[in-house]
Amino acid sequence: MSRLFWPPFMFKMKLKYLLAFLPLLLISCKEEPIPYEVHKVTKSGTVIDCKGKDFNEGKVTEIRVSSSIKNVTIRNCSLKGSIRVFGLGMNGEDKKVRESSYKAGHTERAQAAAPSDVLLSNLTIEGVQRIPVYLAPGVTRATIENSKFVGNTVSTVIYLDAESANNTIRNNTFSVKGNFSLRQFRIREVIAVDGSAYNQIIGNKFEEAVGGGVYLYRNCGEGGTVRHQPPQHNVIVGNNFNLTGLYWGNYGVWLGSRNGNRDYCSADDGYEFGSSVNNGDFADYNIVRGNAFSGSDDTIRNDGRNNVIN
Repeated sequence: MSRLFWPPFMFKMKLKYLLAFLPLLLISCKEEPIPYEVHKVTKSGTVIDCKGKDFNEGKVTEIRVSSSIKNVTIRNCSLKGSIRVFGLGMNGEDKKVRESSYKAGHTERAQAAAPSDVLLSNLTIEGVQRIPVYLAPGVTRATIENSKFVGNTVSTVIYLDAESANNTIRNNTFSVKGNFSLRQFRIREVIAVDGSAYNQIIGNKFEEAVGGGVYLYRNCGEGGTVRHQPPQHNVIVGNNFNLTGLYWGNYGVWLGSRNGNRDYCSADDGYEFGSSVNNGDFADYNIVRGNAFSGSDDTIRNDGRNNVIN
């Protein structure tokens, strides 16, 4: 179908979704950033057990688990805010992450510098603008389990960033509303698997997924950082997706959701590896099995290769 010709029903669809975006856009434009308190975790073996009470007396707080520490546990808490786990840098565009990405062995360096074996269990996290749980480049063997996510976010609910691996997201309930990204002018998916591999997303309930459920991609070039690892060998099994109200162009699960479709992909040109060589997602060798979908026929889109889907 030519891009210059849209049948009348397509105009109606696009108008419908544009009007649905409008309230979220107005909220995003008017809303001022909410100040956060910061609680730092920098020692291996740290255990935070709220025993069912509010963390930090219910104040909006970001818990930051940083450096190459291991075996941190956060459990039985009601947290208003977010949890950020990071090592080499706060995000994928951090200067140290970017400089490391220009040399071979970046994935290994990022993983060696980041926390591992972090357990987030039996939490209620109320999102307040920021991503409720963000695993930065290189985080490995983190587990997010038996938790409930509510509130709002201007992005995804959980973000697995580049070079992270072997993380587990299981038996959680996602009920976050309004995950509208003003920068990207779109509703975001619930879980982003961005250049992250060997993860397991099992037995979760997606009560709100109007912008999509689980998306696998490699965020080529953003901030000039070369993404080395493709989103491969991930397992998405036994989840329940409510896709009622799913926005046009979205899916419950999308393997390869970008494939170079960003204007900044060329920002990492000039190197001999990863997204500098090819902007494709290479969302291959993943398993998507035994998931339940309701509310939409746009359940799974496969733009990768050698994925097992049934």
